[in-house]
Amino acid sequence: MITKEYAMAYKEVVEILKYVPEEDVAKISKEKLDFYRENMDKEYDYKIDETKEFEEQEMLDITKAILANIFRDYWATPYQRERILAKEKYDLEKLEEEKREKYNPDNIFKKKDANNSIPSNNEPHENTTLPIQVKKEKFYEKIINFFKNLFHIS
Repeated sequence: MITKEYAMAYKEVVEILKYVPEEDVAKISKEKLDFYRENMDKEYDYKIDETKEFEEQEMLDITKAILANIFRDYWATPYQRERILAKEKYDLEKLEEEKREKYNPDNIFKKKDANNSIPSNNEPHENTTLPIQVKKEKFYEKIINFFKNLFHIS
């Protein structure tokens, strides 16, 4: 189902394409153009202000994204397309890295404040674990234990 905002954006795209040279519009797939025309909001009144430059036109962010995709897929030179795809990949990797840092499961349980003092009786306190002493096996003990486990000797 198409949302109202997308239907409005499709209407804006269709209206903007009326001002694009016919040979450039012909490069866009017929299926895509038909999709925009069939799913646009027919009651939405969008007009291009011919006194303004393209960059100054009022349009939805979705419209800008659709036009950017049309440019990338149909009008860009191979070099431009390569640069756009590289930028999109970089932006996606950056976003994923930010998500990883923000939602890293290793950081979830870290203390928010490293300088916590001992809470008073009125304040709730965190359960803290005390360090335990780990007995380190010597090399020859590891070998002996290996053979004991191998022959099931206690």
